[in-house]
Amino acid sequence: MARGFVTAEEVAKRAGVSRSAVSRTFTPGASVSQTVRRKVLKAARELGYRVNRLAQGLNNDRSNLIGVVGANLSAPFHAKQLDLLSIGLLRRGLQCLLLNAADARKDIAPLIELLFEFRAQAIIVLSGEPPESIVDQCIANGVRLILINQKIDRTDTSMVLSDDSRGADLAALRLIEARCKKVAVVSSGSHTPAQVRRTTAFKQKMATAGIEVVAWSGGTTSYESGYQAGCELLVDEAIDGAFCVTDLLALGFLDAARTEMHRRVPADLSVVGFDDIPQAGWKSYELTTVAQSFTALTDHVLTALESDEMETRLQVVPVTMVERKTARR
Repeated sequence: MARGFVTAEEVAKRAGVSRSAVSRTFTPGASVSQTVRRKVLKAARELGYRVNRLAQGLNNDRSNLIGVVGANLSAPFHAKQLDLLSIGLLRRGLQCLLLNAADARKDIAPLIELLFEFRAQAIIVLSGEPPESIVDQCIANGVRLILINQKIDRTDTSMVLSDDSRGADLAALRLIEARCKKVAVVSSGSHTPAQVRRTTAFKQKMATAGIEVVAWSGGTTSYESGYQAGCELLVDEAIDGAFCVTDLLALGFLDAARTEMHRRVPADLSVVGFDDIPQAGWKSYELTTVAQSFTALTDHVLTALESDEMETRLQVVPVTMVERKTARR
């Protein structure tokens, strides 16, 4: 039978010191003599001892854990975001406790309540909107709550959003520049706040320009949904432009346009996406798209974590157009 982890008591016995001396040695800022510290560290190395950070956090009523809640984590946008976020947390001596909300449907409250039990010092929500009661619990327990690309009507929650409306305007202007006469806007059936903002702003811009818009939504935010949209929409040969509110939808749409509907891109059809995921730049796609800055989003989240102020900090991250090869010039 495998033995458990080496305990602080075993280290104390090997070093010939008290259990509390071991604890003080591994507690930043605690008082311990250099002689005792050397004994403890020597014994710890010999035994292979590692501090139990979870227990240490519980004793202090706060851990170094940052809870991260999100769904559809395999999607390129979330994967890239999570990659940068976890690196940033580790560099600050913080640990990322990831909870996948894929099975939570629309209610992420139980997952956030679970993070309270781990004494997480902050909770970052990548997707899904927490109910008011959960936000209240976060504030009551001194747990910072940070929402990414979600906006709620609160004065005590940090929110970091890309400028979706401006991005949709840029997409509309690019399709106008491509001389499109009838355009589609493609979103998923999830109707996330970000997708709704993009769709609404795009329709408004096109209405102002007097260009007809056909809206399509359905399925999950996936390549397959984009492919389905392409097959269904492009039966209408008059559609000569499309704005897909995420790149993943755009990639599916492009493949349907080329392989199923035999459209030439960009000669017959101009397509613009949103996000600038790594796959958008692949040679087989070279998608013209609106870029969110993953680095800027992450930096704003980490800044919010380090702030001593609990009131709302709404940070809107600028977006830019990335010109590639799927929109007519």
